[in-house]
Amino acid sequence: MDKETDYLQEKEKMFTPILAVEEASRCLLCYDAPCTNACPAGTDPAKFIRSLRFRNFKGAASTIRENNVLGGICARVCPTDKYCEGACSRCGIDKPIQIGKLQRYLTDYEQMTGIKSLEAVKATKDKVAIVGSGPSGLSAAAKLALAGYKVTVFEAREQLGGWLTYGIPENRLPQQVVENEIQYVKDLGVEFKTNCKVGKGIKIEDLKKDGFRAFLLATGMQKGKGVNIKGNDLKGVINGVDFLAKAKTSRGNIEVGKKVVVIGGGDVAMDCASTVKLLGAEDVKVVYRRNMEKMPADRKELAYIQELNIPVFTGFKPAEIVGENGRVSKFKAVGMFDNSELNLDADMVIFAVGQEPEKNIVSADVNEKGIFKTSKYMTNVDGIFASGDIAEGDKTVVYAVKEGKEAADSIIKYLTSKKEGVR
Repeated sequence: MDKETDYLQEKEKMFTPILAVEEASRCLLCYDAPCTNACPAGTDPAKFIRSLRFRNFKGAASTIRENNVLGGICARVCPTDKYCEGACSRCGIDKPIQIGKLQRYLTDYEQMTGIKSLEAVKATKDKVAIVGSGPSGLSAAAKLALAGYKVTVFEAREQLGGWLTYGIPENRLPQQVVENEIQYVKDLGVEFKTNCKVGKGIKIEDLKKDGFRAFLLATGMQKGKGVNIKGNDLKGVINGVDFLAKAKTSRGNIEVGKKVVVIGGGDVAMDCASTVKLLGAEDVKVVYRRNMEKMPADRKELAYIQELNIPVFTGFKPAEIVGENGRVSKFKAVGMFDNSELNLDADMVIFAVGQEPEKNIVSADVNEKGIFKTSKYMTNVDGIFASGDIAEGDKTVVYAVKEGKEAADSIIKYLTSKKEGVR
């Protein structure tokens, strides 16, 4: 396979203008539209579909951007079958409106035509620090900036975007789309500082001395979990989070094994399997400990790896990785529900069995998984809020956008109450 044409090429084809209008014309124009009610980020599909149906392309694109600053990203990675499309009234007639593809068409149209839906507001209010430039941090930054706050986003890594940049494969989310969306946030007056790890190079107390009055922790969970089995230190064993980051930042210019086993059943595992296949692996297999019905992966992503002829072995847990001359040669698993065994030849094993937060930068209350406990997004530490994957809630990009917007609202209320002298 050609890496440039397979890994870098977006797998979903974009609607033409005619097809987009035709698809929008299938909308039933529901009163109190269930698709809009089902969107966590409040993107309002019913309104933008109605505008598109009557060929108001600019109005449709503006509806998306005004409600969801990361509309182009969500159009590509949101599990629409779980949210808006799953709630579509046409489900009971034939098939749901392809809302995700319509949203992608409109945000691409916006980019190509140079439509400017959001205008910067003069920053005259308090300084707010956001730690992490993933979807939740970006969403919060945009809303706070539009409300007149002076917002600075601190990113520990070299590039902005968090999991958007270091995780989701290029063929599902082109990096150019991520950069375009981040530029929207920059144009609103948000300042970004990269290679700046809050808690290590700079402390929260230092930022307070610099005049920051509120803090949003939105660092996500980009640390992959491991599995403690014999052989997990062999050459050829890699964590799924690290593998995807290397693939994305190198634009697919990495070496992969010929026979690869991916462990896990979530979206990260599916992304690892499809990515390693597109990058040239001859034989890729997925091993998951539970049954197919309990796989947490998005059904579209599961269907995609099946299109790539990647088999999924369910009901097996990792037992041992066998090596020769310090390198992986075989993967062994045992049955979860019986005494069966699975022995697979392999020269590369990718573990995608979950993620966890890194060491917290503040001493706030967390649950047993290290997730911040919050009340209206504020931790038990005054003035410090948390949203996204490191806070309780659904772990999807669109849900992170929702939490970022809501966290921004809570920060605004907090800072307003401080001004008024109310606790």
